[in-house]
Amino acid sequence: MSDAAFPRRLARTRLYEQVAEQITGWVQENGLVAGDRLPPERELATRLGVSRATLSQALVALEVIGVVAVRHGDGTVVTGSPGSSGVPATTRITDAIRAHADRLPEILETRDALETKIASLAAARRTDDDLARIRDALAAMEADIAAGGRGVEGDERFHGAVTAAAHSLLLARLMGEIGDLVRESRIESLSQPGRPRDSLAGHRAIADAIAAGDPVAAAAAMHRHVEMVSDVAVLRDEER
Repeated sequence: MSDAAFPRRLARTRLYEQVAEQITGWVQENGLVAGDRLPPERELATRLGVSRATLSQALVALEVIGVVAVRHGDGTVVTGSPGSSGVPATTRITDAIRAHADRLPEILETRDALETKIASLAAARRTDDDLARIRDALAAMEADIAAGGRGVEGDERFHGAVTAAAHSLLLARLMGEIGDLVRESRIESLSQPGRPRDSLAGHRAIADAIAAGDPVAAAAAMHRHVEMVSDVAVLRDEER
């Protein structure tokens, strides 16, 4: 018999994907809409019979694909509808989660290629105003992390300020084109245990090299930073 006669190998559903499906099903069944809050994570984990770590990974996956937002001090808030156009929500959610995981390596490769060059140019071209915006972003990220947050907005502001400091319209346009994809990688990375503070330290190294006017050091610091943020749970999962 030819190989073509056999069905395709079944894809394994990972536990956090099952949890994400359960959560989106519960959101639909209870008629939750944008702005409504989910129960606290401890309660959700107990109800579902899973660890906090598994629940956290499921919520990160849902946040990446735009179903919820995890906000410090405000819990997990519904931001989008999990089902549409008659497509079962569970199918759509699982497909969306896996599509994110599949494209993440390419997103990170692109970030490394573009942002390493951007950091180098920023070190050569930055103005005093550019440095002030970079430092303001660092301060915002540090304050958010100190308050228990992940520093997502400060992280985004930092990379935006570094991009602006490069004074390259084309590179800025390219970064804008992949902005939504970069945000996916940012949320995924900053949700890893201990990652916000590690990311902040990486940002400081980049900022110091830019302030010193050292393009080589700035590029190296950015490359190390992107390598570090590339270590995420979804890419370490061997069951994919």
